[in-house]
Amino acid sequence: MANRQDILNWCNTNLRTEQFKDYAPNGLQVEGADDIHTIVTAVTASYAAIEFAVQQGAQMLLVHHGMFWKSELATITGWKRERIALLLKNNVNLVGYHLPLDAHPQWGNNVQLAQQCGWQLESTFGEQNLMNLGTLPDNQNTLAKLAAHLENVLQRKPVCVGNLSGSLKKVAWCTGGAQGFFQAAVDAGADVYITGEISEAQYHLANETGLAFISAGHHATERYGVQALGAALVRDFGVQAHFFDEANPV
Repeated sequence: MANRQDILNWCNTNLRTEQFKDYAPNGLQVEGADDIHTIVTAVTASYAAIEFAVQQGAQMLLVHHGMFWKSELATITGWKRERIALLLKNNVNLVGYHLPLDAHPQWGNNVQLAQQCGWQLESTFGEQNLMNLGTLPDNQNTLAKLAAHLENVLQRKPVCVGNLSGSLKKVAWCTGGAQGFFQAAVDAGADVYITGEISEAQYHLANETGLAFISAGHHATERYGVQALGAALVRDFGVQAHFFDEANPV
């Protein structure tokens, strides 16, 4: 069993939350029990994830996508009321880490995706160092091979734009909804850019620059950071952790 504030202090220190300008609060978002012995980790604080946490008897739901985003209305109605009501009824803490969990050099979504896929990280760059540049192994040296490897690892068919047989060596990536960083990947001299989502404009930019683009799934590319963070909490605090996954195709 661990104290909630001790876990929060550990996370805030190790994830260096004060270094990031984010779109949502990092850390405790909904207060629950003081004493923690079971944590559920999930990509998003969906109603289904909260239900799973309740079923597991968890005192903390630890997620990458929390609530209270800057672009949303501040009112607590509808789906947001239902989520928060379920948390409060069952005394479950909601804790979320967004950009700090993307960028962390050990537990971050970006580095964890690279480890899952066998990419060699060389450097980070771009806005808040969220972009990553590295090299691909020989078994992923064409767009077709890389796409097949991603589908096997993530269990989701990626969307690819580019020459399927073209040679690839340098890879740039940023998990989640980072399609807007595509130009930074072009400027960095990458052969392919991988992120979670694609918008209409990236199709044209890929065709006109010659830089291949892969949309591998927002949810799918961000499964691994929160699991790595949960494993670290198990190690350092002796709590239990369970991961909740969803069949989210986006």
